[in-house]
Amino acid sequence: MRNTWKAGAIALAMTLTLTACSRDDTPTSATPAAATASADGKIKVGLVQINQQAIFFNQMNEGAQAAAAAQGVELTIFNANDDSVQQNQAVQNFVQQEYDAVIVVAIDVEGIKPAIEEASKAGLKVIAVDAIVDDPAVNVQVGVDNTAAGRQIGEFVNDYAKQNAIKPKIGIVGALNSFIQNARKDSFSTTVTAAGAKIVQTVDGKNTQEGAATAAENLLTAQPGMNVIYATGEPALLGTVAAIQNAGTAEKIKVFGWDLTKQAIDGIDAGFVAGVVQQDPKTEGMKAVEAAKTLVSGGQVGKRIDVPVTIVTKSNVDPYRAVFK
Repeated sequence: MRNTWKAGAIALAMTLTLTACSRDDTPTSATPAAATASADGKIKVGLVQINQQAIFFNQMNEGAQAAAAAQGVELTIFNANDDSVQQNQAVQNFVQQEYDAVIVVAIDVEGIKPAIEEASKAGLKVIAVDAIVDDPAVNVQVGVDNTAAGRQIGEFVNDYAKQNAIKPKIGIVGALNSFIQNARKDSFSTTVTAAGAKIVQTVDGKNTQEGAATAAENLLTAQPGMNVIYATGEPALLGTVAAIQNAGTAEKIKVFGWDLTKQAIDGIDAGFVAGVVQQDPKTEGMKAVEAAKTLVSGGQVGKRIDVPVTIVTKSNVDPYRAVFK
């Protein structure tokens, strides 16, 4: 189903370069057509983002914008505000606007498929970032192997437990509406339980800091014998750190999670955050735009572009301080 938009908003949106759009001012055109370059000859790329609240996604946008400027690409960023329906509509709008490529950071990896299939049929190149979208319409997948990285942090927890002679009783603060974070949760759980750890409870932070803080507080109350918490994403880790500080339980619990923030670094300095999986979202954004430019120009790229992760601890956190002031 296609939306109808005011002509003035269409005209403005078509002139924007390196622009961040919200779901309320999504650009669209009146009729679909095969993808072509813009009037000034620039390749037009649409980036369909999850939200612009998390540092992770903002850093990805920065990388995409830097690559677009360097590559001479006209880039428009759409902010879906955590709404998968809006993501689908945004892809359809980029098709109607005759864009050359669309980059999707999918909320719902199954639900996005009809929209990207439509984009591919219309001639757009499709790049999936972060969330793995298993569909022939995707030309290239850019990002972290979340399942493998979940195992990696699980093995790190296993080693930490051996070195510190603890028997992990683990609570998980997840985001059960996130395909990516569920993959991180499941591979982590399999890895640690195989080594003898016990998962005492999983709570749903709903991928928001406030929701994660409430979920973590409930977890701390419900599981007084718990000695480890695993947080599957940036909001989950932020909420967990806040809940532990508020409860005064930092001496009893070690936290492992995903995605650095200033608060996570403060937790590392305080000693209760033991390890954080740090991705490189800026590189993901850059690689996605570079791949779009290459594909639209007739070149070839690998079907998958992997961006490795680093587990940040007290021993290697210093280089990240300037980024998260």
